[in-house]
Amino acid sequence: MSHRPVITLTTDFGTNDHFVGAMKGVIVDIVPDVQIVDISHAVQAYDVLDGALAISQAYSYFPNGTIHVVVVDPGVGTARRPILATSDGYHFVAPDNGVLSMVYAKEERMHVRHISSEHYFRQPVSNTFHGRDIFAPVAAYLAKFVDSHKFGDEIEDYVRFAAPRPKAAGENRLRAVVLKVDRFGNLITNVTPQDVPALFAESATFKITVGSREITDIRQNFAEGAPGEVFGILGSMGYLEIVANRAAAAQITGAGKGSEVSIFLGEAAAAGNGA
Repeated sequence: MSHRPVITLTTDFGTNDHFVGAMKGVIVDIVPDVQIVDISHAVQAYDVLDGALAISQAYSYFPNGTIHVVVVDPGVGTARRPILATSDGYHFVAPDNGVLSMVYAKEERMHVRHISSEHYFRQPVSNTFHGRDIFAPVAAYLAKFVDSHKFGDEIEDYVRFAAPRPKAAGENRLRAVVLKVDRFGNLITNVTPQDVPALFAESATFKITVGSREITDIRQNFAEGAPGEVFGILGSMGYLEIVANRAAAAQITGAGKGSEVSIFLGEAAAAGNGA
């Protein structure tokens, strides 16, 4: 039994304009039986790291052979290259600006090609909407089983960046950062259990400062906290999150994307002042 091809879309286009609909129209015109899934169109505008987070958290839950289109493209119309990245299970069609960096970090093998075969593009190609004119049709032709090598030559110098990691800031102290704020106002930090195992150990002594608040508790779920209480939790993304029960931790703490998070462990938790 054959399965319908799947193409996903992750963009910073929002849903107020025609952009997403135009991309879908191009795709279904080329491959009518395709299944299109919206991962998110609420990536922060121009924010390549936010796009990298979004696709890295979602792509692996799709069936093998899925084609992921990621368009967060502040360099559209410049010399930045359109690329096709292929892992053992997935294709990714995106601008070469680092938006696939967190996928590269997760996948053992990736082959990246500069998309240069213009006969697969929608003509004429707009200088401002490559999502419609390059990325959407390339994804559609991939869904029609056009071999990836026909889109262009393999490259090694594709753009990638390392996601920010917590850094030591003295004995038993780390400095981290808020990577994003979700729609519930949860502060998603860049701290994982692998970075700071002691923080997630039973009976751990610690203090976390972010914005105007100090946090001394990590709980297992949101409901363990009192209404409005701010605490830590290991979220579904695999990162430490600063949250509040039925309230927006971002609003309560006054912190947001890019805010510093200080972690004090052991004796440093009693001595630290968050400075």
